Amino acid sequence: MRQIVLDTETTGLSPQGGDRLVEIGCLEIINQVTTGEHFHVYINPERDMPEEAFKVHGLSAAFLSDKPRFVEIVDDFMAFIGEAPLVIHNASFDMGFINHELKMVGHPAIEQTRAIDTLLIARKRFPGAQNSLDALCRRFGIDNSNRVKHGALLDSELLAEVYLELMGGRQPGLVLDANLERRPGDVGPMERKAARPVPLPSRLTESERAAHASFVESLADGGLWPK
Repeated sequence: MRQIVLDTETTGLSPQGGDRLVEIGCLEIINQVTTGEHFHVYINPERDMPEEAFKVHGLSAAFLSDKPRFVEIVDDFMAFIGEAPLVIHNASFDMGFINHELKMVGHPAIEQTRAIDTLLIARKRFPGAQNSLDALCRRFGIDNSNRVKHGALLDSELLAEVYLELMGGRQPGLVLDANLERRPGDVGPMERKAARPVPLPSRLTESERAAHASFVESLADGGLWPK
C-alpha cells in the first residue's frame, strides 16, 4: 500500500486571509516502509513574509523570490502524490492551504477523506498528553535535534517515523528465528512454569482413587499394562 507523508510551510495561518504556501515536502511509504522517494519544492508566494512566519521556518521573501510559483509545480506535485492516502500532522491546516492553492489555479480539490491525521491518532492514543511533532519524537525516542527551524521535508521525514510508531512500530520482543542462540539459563515460552506457593488440593475422592487403582490393576492382569 502506497502512502504519502506530507508537510507544508506557509506565510501564516489563514489562506482565506491571503496567506500562501511557501514549501511542500512529501515522502513515500510503501507497505509501512519508507522508500526514499520524495518530492520537495520551495514556492514563491508572490507576497511579503510576515516576521512571525519567518521565525518559524526561516524562509525570507528574498530567498523565495526566484522560486517557482504554485501554478508551475502543481502538475509535478499532483503526479507525485497520485491517488495515495496523505499522512499529515494536523491535516485540516495543510489540506486547507493545498486546496486553496489548487482552487486558485483552477485545479480540483483533494478530498479530505484522503488525509490520515496523525494528530488525531496521537490524541486517541495519548489523551491529555502533548502531541506536537516534537513531543511525539521525544515520546518515541526519535532524534529531532536537526529541527532548529520548521522545514517541510525534514518534518515529513520525522513524521514518517512518528506515523510508523503510532501504527505499531517495531516489536523487538517478537523473535521468529528458531536458530537464535540462547544464553545460559534462558527458557522458551513453552518451558516457563509458574510455581504455586501452595499446591492445589486434589479434587479426587477416595472412592475415585480406589476405582482408578482397580482399573489400572485390571489392565496389568490382562497383559495390556506392564506391572
